[in-house]
Amino acid sequence: MTTTLSERVSQSAFDGSMLRVVLLMDLHEGAQQRFFEAYEQLRHDIAAVPGHISDQLCQSFENPSQWLITSEWESAPQYLAWVNSEHHAEQVRPLGACARAMRPLKYTVLRETGRGYDHAGRPGLARLQGAPRLGAGIVRHALTFTVKPGSEKTVAAILSSYASPAARVDDHTRLCRTSLFMHGNRVVRTVEVRGDLMAALRHVSEQPEVRAVEEAINPYLEQDRDLGDPESARMFFMRAALPAVHHVAADEADEADADDVRRHALFYPAKPGCGPALAKFLARQDEAAAHVQGGATVSSSIFQRDDIVVRLVDVRGPQGADLETAFGVHDPRKAGVLARLMAAPAGEAGKSGKAGKSGKSGKSATAGRPGEGPTLSAARHAMSPITDRRAPAER
Repeated sequence: MTTTLSERVSQSAFDGSMLRVVLLMDLHEGAQQRFFEAYEQLRHDIAAVPGHISDQLCQSFENPSQWLITSEWESAPQYLAWVNSEHHAEQVRPLGACARAMRPLKYTVLRETGRGYDHAGRPGLARLQGAPRLGAGIVRHALTFTVKPGSEKTVAAILSSYASPAARVDDHTRLCRTSLFMHGNRVVRTVEVRGDLMAALRHVSEQPEVRAVEEAINPYLEQDRDLGDPESARMFFMRAALPAVHHVAADEADEADADDVRRHALFYPAKPGCGPALAKFLARQDEAAAHVQGGATVSSSIFQRDDIVVRLVDVRGPQGADLETAFGVHDPRKAGVLARLMAAPAGEAGKSGKAGKSGKSGKSATAGRPGEGPTLSAARHAMSPITDRRAPAER
């Protein structure tokens, strides 16, 4: 049976579906009234956020320390634009200070039943996801942060030298793969988990070897943090979160771990406000590549936060295969669209029509064939691999 393109896309923030967000919270003893008052202060601000439809604040009638906030959004990009903003981080700080544990869950809406969903007040742009998505049960997430210029080699050495934590988290959760890359002084760490992502991240953070590495890189971080202070650590990792917004696989279950499949990461800085559009553009490029029978692309994940976009691609081919073949945007019209969405590289701002070297070819990153307009090189966006660790096969 031929796999359709929709079946190959196991995750997407770009299909226009409504989003339901559930935030489970376990409060410190005696913090209930303080938490309620903090929510009252900011609920009207939340209601004014573009794309927000409604939310509910609920308290468990069995355990007064357990709370639930549910919210409904017209689409995932609108929610992500808010939740990943610095304004949101400051808004929720008073709420977070009341909680010993917080667990956010995000769902696209497939079906609705009940009189409340039929009223005329439903936003016209909100729509339901058409069909269930299929996948291999893998959850993907990433973190990104910057280190002080000049410390890149030291940080890379630290991040590549630690022992891997145990892959097994519990009976239902397993850490499958961790990949680290750098681009200049930016670090990106991607993780793949089978099961509960939050349980896996908590498991990794508690491992002595991982804690030692985190402490070792602290002096080199551009953003200060104190891992001994729960609030400081929570705010750092909230700001560092780089959510997966799209994943497509040609034949993920059978080929992702093959010996000839290589993992690459590419970093795309967007112009202010263009991050979602840039991520969507790259997602469509990789959907088309995954649809090519016998093509090189095995799978692609797009991560995006604000104006930071990272493209993680597993591609079939020998070590050192040409980046341009798999990742380059060669259609002049599409390359022009992508160029307009991207921020100018350092040192090139204001140099319209001029670009730096593209890597092996030595050609301009935006120079195309005569009469065809620009093409966009992938080599200038390639991140340097630091580690790529896969969990051993389950027995």
